[in-house]
Amino acid sequence: MTNEKAVAEKLLQVSAIKLSPNEPFTWASGWKSPIYCDNRKVLSFPYVRDFIKSEMCNVIFEQFEAADMLAGVATAGIPWGAMAADQLKLPYIYVRPKPKEHGLGNQIEGAYTNTNKILVIEDLISTGKSSLQVVEVLRNAGLEVVGMVSIFNYGFQIAEDAFKAAGVPYTSLTNYASLIELAVEKGLVDASTQSTLMEWRDSPSTWKQ
Repeated sequence: MTNEKAVAEKLLQVSAIKLSPNEPFTWASGWKSPIYCDNRKVLSFPYVRDFIKSEMCNVIFEQFEAADMLAGVATAGIPWGAMAADQLKLPYIYVRPKPKEHGLGNQIEGAYTNTNKILVIEDLISTGKSSLQVVEVLRNAGLEVVGMVSIFNYGFQIAEDAFKAAGVPYTSLTNYASLIELAVEKGLVDASTQSTLMEWRDSPSTWKQ
């Protein structure tokens, strides 16, 4: 089993990912989706949590050696960024969705300098919009962003295009295609359902189950 499938299996194991093509979920955007991903659930399972953390650290070490600081995305990326930074002994900051409304009004929390090379830690990449807003916040603060690592990625073309346009390399521990392939292998979905599930990835805004 590849690492991508191993990570996908762990997410399925703790119900962080649920597949429901016949009774799709509704996202905040109004999109109908046959999948729901909530990686926060992994935090409650120590051995799975440790596995995901180790996989993330391996990716950071192997693919983003230039990074000298990690930045977690609030809120779901904060614990993963903190755990990875602790294991790799790197300094750490996190980014709020918007500036704090009292005190110092910070949007970036933690100590940093404009010489730091930042790797952003996300739990999930969908369209890429919210993830890249964090990159913009960091860049506006004078920081260099060397890339982004997430646990899961839906594999939407819109996200691929957005990251390319922003000049941000990114890696995900696992992705939608690997997950569906694993689900077929494990008999969780049949071959006919597989094509429907892949149609959703290719056109999520217009997909109908």
